[in-house]
Amino acid sequence: MHDVPPPTHSPVPAEPLSHGLKQRHLTMLGLGGVIGAGLFVGSGAGIAVAGPAIVVSYLIAGALAMLVMRMLGEMSAAMPASGSFSVHAERALGRWAGFSAGWLYWFLLVVVLAVEATAAAQIAHGWVPGMEPWAWVLVFMVVFTVANLTAVKNFGEFEFWFAALKVGAIVAFLVLGLLAVFGLLPDTDPVGMTNLTGQGGFLPNGWDGVVSGVLTVVFAFGGLEVVTIAAAETDDPARAVGRAVRSAVVRILFFYVGSMLVIVTVLPWTAQQAGLSPYVKVLDSIGVPSAGQIMNIVVFVALLSALNANLYGSSRMIFSLAERGEAPRGLLKVSGGGRGRGGGAGGGGGVPRRAVLASVAFGFVSVLLNLRWPDTVFLYLLNSVGAVLLFVWALIAASQLRLRARIEREAPEALTLRMWCFPYLTWLTLAGLFGVLLLMLSDDAARPQVLWSAGATALVLLVSVVREFRTRRGATRE
Repeated sequence: MHDVPPPTHSPVPAEPLSHGLKQRHLTMLGLGGVIGAGLFVGSGAGIAVAGPAIVVSYLIAGALAMLVMRMLGEMSAAMPASGSFSVHAERALGRWAGFSAGWLYWFLLVVVLAVEATAAAQIAHGWVPGMEPWAWVLVFMVVFTVANLTAVKNFGEFEFWFAALKVGAIVAFLVLGLLAVFGLLPDTDPVGMTNLTGQGGFLPNGWDGVVSGVLTVVFAFGGLEVVTIAAAETDDPARAVGRAVRSAVVRILFFYVGSMLVIVTVLPWTAQQAGLSPYVKVLDSIGVPSAGQIMNIVVFVALLSALNANLYGSSRMIFSLAERGEAPRGLLKVSGGGRGRGGGAGGGGGVPRRAVLASVAFGFVSVLLNLRWPDTVFLYLLNSVGAVLLFVWALIAASQLRLRARIEREAPEALTLRMWCFPYLTWLTLAGLFGVLLLMLSDDAARPQVLWSAGATALVLLVSVVREFRTRRGATRE
């Protein structure tokens, strides 16, 4: 491993995690990790406010996510860790930053997990009405808990095939859409640029619409971070994360921006509406039979994929926190049967089972709140993590600013993947994230998310400060 800057305090000795993930798992996780229900269904809301200019909104949001991912990739290639950006934040800014980034991200994942499980259950209930949604939720949670309690390669295989289906669906959609645009499908005429320039033009709601579109779609890019967490469980973490980051960011922009361009070219933007999948609308318009059911299957797989990835990511994050003394040490227990490098290839070794169960337990609580009080208690809980992703991204950028200079000075050979135009693009990214937060504060619908998330962040920061104060007072007494 590279000679990298040491942590700000001595970590708690822990048994090693498995190295059972392969490069193909990580690459496909990077490709499919952010292709979810937010794209297949939620993009309709963005089109409704931005019109054809939603393509610009996705370009802006995607560029922001790509820059953050490049920064995270640089740090993760230099110092791979299962805690990823939480570890980087601690090294760069201090224990308070590592504690805050780790717990906020863990909280985000286990809350969003409930949304994904409930949404997938509603789709399954539509297929099998005799089975109640809560029973489907239970089935999903049990299946993925078992998968995450066994060898890490099981998580990798689930995500590989889930992501393959999602990527395949997007590619098929792009091919069909382009054939429709050029009139190469049966009973279709070339569409041309009419839908891009008609109905108010390319910017029907002006640049305000583009900005509103960015606020609608930026969170759809959340989930890329799990790639750098998973990289720590490969045989060559530095190389694996570098390849995954390089291959993922451009292709994800291609899938997102490409599919949006096809959608607003094939159909007038006024034909779209929030809550309905624009993909279904396009497939229906070009005569694909049972388009709604096909997309239901794809969305269902996307939700299960996100559920699985969030459960994995949350368990590794809380394990890393425990390893650094920021979470109960009992969570450090790792399963036997082939630990360390290469462990887990044939069994369930090297898996932090208690960390998995802790994450699942809170996930179950979130699900129960969502089923029992979806419009009150759970809504407040969901709002409290609504803008957390932006706070975490800001910590990633701030950490990279501090660590880059330190690594260049102490271990320059570790910089196998570099952030572009450092430090200018890092500062630009920070300014962009701050701008998105300000825009959310000025938006009536988004403001509660920022305020509740700021409250949750302040609470975590307060706990971290109190812990630091107690630690220093104890050290002084000794």
